Amino acid sequence: MMRRCVSELAHRRRPDNVVDAMKLGFQYLANVSSLTRAIESHRCSNAHATSCVTDRDIVSRETASSEMLVDSFGRFHNYLRISLTERCNLRCQYCMPAEGVELTPRSELLSHDEIIRIADLFVTSGVDKIRLTGGEPTIRKDIEDICLHLSGLKGLKTLAMTTNGIVLSKKLPKLKECGLNALNISLDTLVPAKFEFMTRRKGHSKVMESIDAAVELGYNPVKVNCVIMRGMNDDEICNFVELTRHKPINVRFIEFMPFDGNVWNVKKLVPFAEMLDKVRQSYNGVERLQDHPTDTAKNFRIDGHVGTISFITSMTEHFCAGCNRLRLLADGNLKVCLFGPSEVSLREPIRVGVDDAGLKEIIGAAVKRKKAKHAGMFDIAKTVNRPMIHIGG
Repeated sequence: MMRRCVSELAHRRRPDNVVDAMKLGFQYLANVSSLTRAIESHRCSNAHATSCVTDRDIVSRETASSEMLVDSFGRFHNYLRISLTERCNLRCQYCMPAEGVELTPRSELLSHDEIIRIADLFVTSGVDKIRLTGGEPTIRKDIEDICLHLSGLKGLKTLAMTTNGIVLSKKLPKLKECGLNALNISLDTLVPAKFEFMTRRKGHSKVMESIDAAVELGYNPVKVNCVIMRGMNDDEICNFVELTRHKPINVRFIEFMPFDGNVWNVKKLVPFAEMLDKVRQSYNGVERLQDHPTDTAKNFRIDGHVGTISFITSMTEHFCAGCNRLRLLADGNLKVCLFGPSEVSLREPIRVGVDDAGLKEIIGAAVKRKKAKHAGMFDIAKTVNRPMIHIGG
């Protein structure tokens, strides 16, 4: 009965490089299996043991846990993005419609304990990086406690956050104490008046204070996310590059992506090649760095600069072959692809008493359904999806 319930939940959906990724996934499974076999062999060597589970049983159990994160194309998903809230203290034009969005009732959002339980399930299965997103994660009152609990999960290497930086400077010292060890700050213009126009709110100086605070606290690099839109901020590309001259800042230029309510238009899209050309026209010694197989960014160093620049080319040169990301939304839905409409609820099964083994079946089934790549940008623009404020990037 429970198995049938789990199966039904696993298939419920919301309405309407590859070689490198496979190597990462299968190498992880091999390592887990080898380590488990060695430990169990040692434990079972005691001649006086009255009973002992076999190597095959242990390996099968551990492999099943790990295979939960491997899709049908061999991609191993060791990176989980968790949206802590749908609320935000800005109204960025590419993220939220001017009229705002309908927020999920509080009772239908994941609680603190549910977030930690799900995160622990992913980490024990092989996730070693978690990124906290929103909405705006820093406006959640228990953000420090969430960071403290997450950073204590055995096996987690990176606890990151993407934030708009409005209230970050005051909270960052405590967040660092609680285990936050990587940081992305969103900033799309260096002009205060333009900032107010783009975000429909004041606060440019507060974001700059947060960037400086992060540098002073030793975050290296401090990543600055900048969505480039033609006619809006494409004239500031080189100004952003200047942020990297004397500070360990990694400016990440992001191609404008279509989401519900952001009035995406291909004419607003500034392709990666065009952005890079602008940089090369103004700077000598622009050198391509070696990217990790799962990187979403194309990374570059400029002679004489302490920091670096990157380009996230979701629209013109997708990086689906090396995708290692899954997204847990604030309402408890698991989203396996940023641009795909399909989601499966983890909140519902948790609240009807499904155990961890059942949750792993649901997660594994969703991961296995992940497609090889997202649709082209014009198809994405026509696909029903959530606003970015709900997804968290």
